[in-house]
Amino acid sequence: MKSIKILGVRFDKISLEQAINRVKEFLSLKKQSLIFTPNPEMCVEAKKNSYFKEVLNYSDLNLCDGFGVFLVSRFFKNLKLERITGVDFFLEICGRIEAKIFLLGAEPGVAQKCKLKLESKFPKISVVGTLAGSLDKEGLEEIEEEINKTKPEILFVAFGAPKQEIFLFENLHKFPSVKVGIGVGGTFDFVSQAKKRAPAFVRKLGLEWLFRLFLEPKKRFFRIWNATFRFLFLVFGEIILKSFKK
Repeated sequence: MKSIKILGVRFDKISLEQAINRVKEFLSLKKQSLIFTPNPEMCVEAKKNSYFKEVLNYSDLNLCDGFGVFLVSRFFKNLKLERITGVDFFLEICGRIEAKIFLLGAEPGVAQKCKLKLESKFPKISVVGTLAGSLDKEGLEEIEEEINKTKPEILFVAFGAPKQEIFLFENLHKFPSVKVGIGVGGTFDFVSQAKKRAPAFVRKLGLEWLFRLFLEPKKRFFRIWNATFRFLFLVFGEIILKSFKK
């Protein structure tokens, strides 16, 4: 599979259909697999956090989530990425792959509401457990107990980056039944409707960031700044620096 690196983070060139087939393939393997959906904000974090960058590049599959990454990939000949958002990928898996699923993360009660929404949308789905969870010692023990009790095959984790990726990297081996661990950010919030997702035409234009900034200006301003202006500044800074070195 071809891939490119943006700010040191690997992105795999793959379509949504191919990604779903890879999940099916991962479920048939004896080893455990990790799937991440990096976006511009995560790339900026990885630029200054070498451990997080190592974790992201360790994954078995990295999808292009953010519109900024999609745009930057236009500068790579024959390696233009297809944008696959975490929410869309999550829903495709839930609707098309028969496997036991566990939803971990988000605020208390959100994962359970997400479960109910999924069950109403996909009658054949098997969500065997939900848990908000916490990353302190007691919380990690509870997570391990619940997951090993319910024995899911796919574990979706919504702690937000970089916590969810690092959690999966460091703890997936503790859950023997889990074949695929996937970081999904705010997906449970959107599916459960705890938070409003941008309309389809806004998403198509790649302006979700503007929609979220409008809804949560104080909370989102610095995150949006990192995901847009700072991301582009760092990327084009690297491109210019490389051109001078040639």
